[in-house]
Amino acid sequence: MQMYCRTIVICLLIIINGVNISISQDSKHSIESEYANNSLKLVQAAMCESFEGIEPKNPSMIFSIATEKVICFTFFNPVIEDSYIFHKWYRKDKISTVRKLSLKSPQWATYSSIQLRETDKGPWRVEIVDPKGYTIDILRFSITD
Repeated sequence: MQMYCRTIVICLLIIINGVNISISQDSKHSIESEYANNSLKLVQAAMCESFEGIEPKNPSMIFSIATEKVICFTFFNPVIEDSYIFHKWYRKDKISTVRKLSLKSPQWATYSSIQLRETDKGPWRVEIVDPKGYTIDILRFSITD
């Protein structure tokens, strides 16, 4: 039953987003962005439960409330000069939190996370934004029972 519900949620997310989504077995989001910033390049972004080094662990688009925590992991290479980015967390299109994260040369992995509460069920997104306000990427996910 749980797998059936997960399949329905994935289908709904695909329909709602109205975009072509490629779901790989590990659900990592690899970036070859058209993002035009000479000082940094996002090469990997993932929503996950944890990470080791620069490898996201248990990446997914759907997380159980029992997971207790969701992480937005980003890896930039190259980072030409020290800078920063923002992870803007939205729940049902309303801003939940904004995290300013440092980036150091020559490459840098960083993350932000949220602790899950019962009231956090539903659709979420994290916008990865540069210092000038340009959205580099958007990661969408859902919290379920």
